[in-house]
Amino acid sequence: MAMEASDTPEVLDDDLQDLFEHAPCGYLTARPDGRVVRINVTLLSWLGLQRDEVVGRRFQDLLNIAGKIYYETHFSPLLRLQGFFNEVALDFVGADTRLVPVLVNAVERRADDGAAQFVRMTVFNATDRRRYEHELLEARRVAEAATLELGELARTLEARVAEEVAERVRAEETLRQSQKMEAIGQLTGGVAHDFNNLLTIILGGLETVGRQLERLAPSPEAERIERAVRMATHGAERAATLTSRLLAFARRQPLDPKAVDAGRLLTNLADLLQRTLGETIELETVSGAGLWRALADPNELENALVNLAVNARDAMPAGGRLTIETSNAQLDEAYVHDLAEPVAAGQYVLIAVSDSGSGMAADTLVKVFEPFFTTKEAGKGTGLGLSQVYGFVRQSNGHIRIYSEVGEGTTVKIYLPRLVGEATVVDEGVARLPTRLHGGRERVLVVEDHEDLLAYSSGVLRELGYDVLEANSGRRALEILQSTQDVDLLFTDVVLPGGMDGRALADEMRRRRPGLKVLFTTGYTRNAIVHNGRLDADVKLITKPFNFRDLAEKVRAVLDAS
Repeated sequence: MAMEASDTPEVLDDDLQDLFEHAPCGYLTARPDGRVVRINVTLLSWLGLQRDEVVGRRFQDLLNIAGKIYYETHFSPLLRLQGFFNEVALDFVGADTRLVPVLVNAVERRADDGAAQFVRMTVFNATDRRRYEHELLEARRVAEAATLELGELARTLEARVAEEVAERVRAEETLRQSQKMEAIGQLTGGVAHDFNNLLTIILGGLETVGRQLERLAPSPEAERIERAVRMATHGAERAATLTSRLLAFARRQPLDPKAVDAGRLLTNLADLLQRTLGETIELETVSGAGLWRALADPNELENALVNLAVNARDAMPAGGRLTIETSNAQLDEAYVHDLAEPVAAGQYVLIAVSDSGSGMAADTLVKVFEPFFTTKEAGKGTGLGLSQVYGFVRQSNGHIRIYSEVGEGTTVKIYLPRLVGEATVVDEGVARLPTRLHGGRERVLVVEDHEDLLAYSSGVLRELGYDVLEANSGRRALEILQSTQDVDLLFTDVVLPGGMDGRALADEMRRRRPGLKVLFTTGYTRNAIVHNGRLDADVKLITKPFNFRDLAEKVRAVLDAS
């Protein structure tokens, strides 16, 4: 059968070239440094420029001032981090200096070694959309002006309109807060997972070096190595703390809420708080009578109070007083209705932390819970202390409020939900003494897609005497289970490749082997084992990064549990 002329490769190439050049959207290809290497006729016509006026220029140089700043601070870093960007609103500067509003989608292509090769961009003309937005804003302005003119004639209508506008503002504020939290959660989630994997390997390797050093005879060389190991371990632990604080703000940390007596917890924590504050600051604790029990994670609550104490100390460089009070509180419908964030009305346990420090201005107060915002000098704070407290309280279904005036000090009020019902109050503040590490002879199946982390975890368990099997995916683990009857413990990462996560793997293995014990690990909580930030009741979890002792104790505890 003869080939039609339209089916020839030459014609097909012409059609594809025509589609690229004259598509109803702009196409652009740039190098990793942003320099444009290819652009289609459609985008050139919008800009009123010739091809040789654009090719070779940096993409960001085609933008207005605001766009250039956004490109350097947001667009480019996030593109490098996540490899893509969708529907970013920017303004090109055309040949006659007119602005061309656009929406940009971008994806970064990388080589096998991870190096960036080029960036593909699809550009949509948003001129009509921008015009519609301006028209809507203008219509709103006209409507508001008309409402003012009819003021005396429609007083009741004005009241209803004002109430509706206030409600809309509150809804918009809630939406903005939700979007901000979601954006940071998505950004930190993937980073934390990979970063915590790396930190586990780094800390595990340093710990192994340290154990080997203990077997060497004392020498100047050994002391230098030991000093380097200590410094590296300290740095890795600080990195782990920063990751934990980011996850706390984004409400992605796994919480283990229990019945908490806030007064007892505060009493047990007082000595640590006083050492944190120093000798120039007086600490006073006041516990209300008949205090209700709160439902919260006691360890994270202690961290929150220590963070607040540190902030208070820094606000009182010449000394002062820190007062921590606990009492019962009732948040009614009228109060929670006026809040920008959703808070349930009801009974709460209030912990108020007040200092006599320098205080803060109103414009500072609105930013204090934002991550990386700090009023401290460079190098003296990460800006994550208050954001961590905020994330913990909100993830605990609580509420946090801050009051401050310049020169009058600051009060932070934490409202934790009251626990209703029977529950055993945890014994807060009791330090756990180091125990002797015990291994075993049981068979453990380790499932981890990160090769180095799989090798580290398996090595620790083998050193403890366990019989270890390894798998890098859920499907491979099931194949091993099919050929091996005797597996005592499944130790699996929550995030696995191949369409089967750790929870799905555990469910399937328990279906095949009822009674199988399971220990999960993760550097980023997902809904597979955590719901609303709280561990499912049947889940045993060790969070990354973990060390030799953490893994040894957790594995033994899970195996010994009835």
